[in-house]
Amino acid sequence: MKTAKGKDKAKTTKEALKPVDDRKVGKRKAPAEKGETRKEKKAKKDPNKPKRAPSAFFVFLEDFRTTFKKDNPNVKAVSAVGKAAGQKWKSMSQDEKAPYEEKAAKRKAEYEKLMDAYNKNLEEGSDESEKSRSEVNDEDEASEEEAQLEKGKAGDEEEDDDDEEED
Repeated sequence: MKTAKGKDKAKTTKEALKPVDDRKVGKRKAPAEKGETRKEKKAKKDPNKPKRAPSAFFVFLEDFRTTFKKDNPNVKAVSAVGKAAGQKWKSMSQDEKAPYEEKAAKRKAEYEKLMDAYNKNLEEGSDESEKSRSEVNDEDEASEEEAQLEKGKAGDEEEDDDDEEED
């Protein structure tokens, strides 16, 4: 059991580590800016983006889960399956791991092909959207020019009216 002196020492060391402002009563940290939250900072995920290829261990884990569940039907904890799979994977030799590594390499190649196609579609999609934006901007600019010309014509007519009154 600790004595009262031991507890006091622990408190003083914790207080010594804190900045002086935090020890004062009534002082609080400045609130974060309202406009920036963690969710807003995080980029939204594209649902069309292909999922990453699994590593050799995860390919092994797919097979291991089925056998583990057959052998241990009462164990339902995901952590137990993961721990058992990790121990088995560590104990396996390179020759035993080879088929899983080959499958993982094939899946990685497929993933890279899908990503290339996905990236090409993104580039094409961005080009089209830029074209459509420029067309919209051109139309807006044209309508603004027309409006200015009409204002100019109306302004010229008013000036002509003013000139006639002066004569």
